[in-house]
Amino acid sequence: MQTTFINRKALYLRPDPARVIVRPFKPATEPRDFNPTDRTRANHIVDRVLALDSEVAASQLADVLENFLGRHRNLLATFEARADEMEEALEAHGTFSKVQRQLIGAYFLSEYSFEASALFNPSIVPHPDQSAAPKGGLRFVLSLRAVGEGHVSSLTFRGGTITSDGNLEIDPTARLASSPRIGNRISGPIGDNVEVIFSPDEDISERVIFPVTESQSNGIEDARFVEFDDGGRKTYYATYTAYSGRAIRSELIATDDFLSFRMSPLQGAASHNKGMALFPRRINGQYAMIARQDNENLYLIYSNDLYTWEDGQSILKPEFPWEFVQIGNCGSPIELDEGWLLLTHGVGPVRKYSIGAALLDKENPLKVLARSREPLLRPEPSEREGYVPNVVYTCGAMRHNDQIILPYAVSDTFSNFATVKISDLLSTMTS
Repeated sequence: MQTTFINRKALYLRPDPARVIVRPFKPATEPRDFNPTDRTRANHIVDRVLALDSEVAASQLADVLENFLGRHRNLLATFEARADEMEEALEAHGTFSKVQRQLIGAYFLSEYSFEASALFNPSIVPHPDQSAAPKGGLRFVLSLRAVGEGHVSSLTFRGGTITSDGNLEIDPTARLASSPRIGNRISGPIGDNVEVIFSPDEDISERVIFPVTESQSNGIEDARFVEFDDGGRKTYYATYTAYSGRAIRSELIATDDFLSFRMSPLQGAASHNKGMALFPRRINGQYAMIARQDNENLYLIYSNDLYTWEDGQSILKPEFPWEFVQIGNCGSPIELDEGWLLLTHGVGPVRKYSIGAALLDKENPLKVLARSREPLLRPEPSEREGYVPNVVYTCGAMRHNDQIILPYAVSDTFSNFATVKISDLLSTMTS
């Protein structure tokens, strides 16, 4: 049976293959033989550009701009920046004109349709700027996992508003998309700490955080954003799964304004798993996480260090048929008067994913006060088809007045919203 008090919306966010970013293109090197004069394909390309007559080079650059300028911001500056990244390799070729540098930069970039395949696994937090919020309502930021060619995942965003009575609107999506510039990069024993920075004139829906470290090279997956209150100071944190193509680990992203983001690896035994979710404030002076350490149960972990997480204590195990395979969290716990509301996902027969809930004691979250015997949200017939069938999933909901605002993904393909009154939700949960 479907839960009747869940109010599904029709605010579908679907992947759009027309939205593209540019990313570095690195030609594969040719196999070397015993000829010491062999050079890589990249050097061959540079030599060919340098061999062009100056007028021909200028004509070629103009043709590239005419073809691509309407698809990206500041394209010439992007070409220059790519040439700057290659400075060490270009030194061997002597001096370059400005046109040559820009044209070479263009040859070592490619377009990538970052959400061509999927736009899913959303989380939601209040927008840091509430100046344009409707009376009694608020503005929000929605994070989404975007997937393109090669199943590479990146992080993108949307903005929207909630009215006082819980009606939702999504802001129009910008036509263009932009990657950030790299700020500070500090290498450490377990990986790079990186700052990425967007321009304030880029709409929030333009901003795309694409993998920038080796640990993320095949994907930034399932960011669970939370507005963290540390003695009145608000910071937006998100745990996410970094995937290198060979290994996974949990990492942390932090921002105050959704313009500048600090990305850092986590360490400790718990960081080698997926699905960590940070509580929105300290509990008894410590940071706290909900995590799944054994691919089956949910654990509570405490730490004095936001970046180090060791083993925790088991608090929830599969109990009902819709979650017999495994359970996990669906984002950070939400603070209510009655306790911590933890949304969960359960996996049942034929690997069907559903969303449920548990209520944890506010002072001692190890104590489970109640949980849902039946799912709050399970795939409807119209939501069963997609890249991964029979899945509804979320990476984080938000409270607004007497309702929970629940963005959720459908079959790892697109996203939608649902709302539920808190009183109705709690009334269905059993101790």
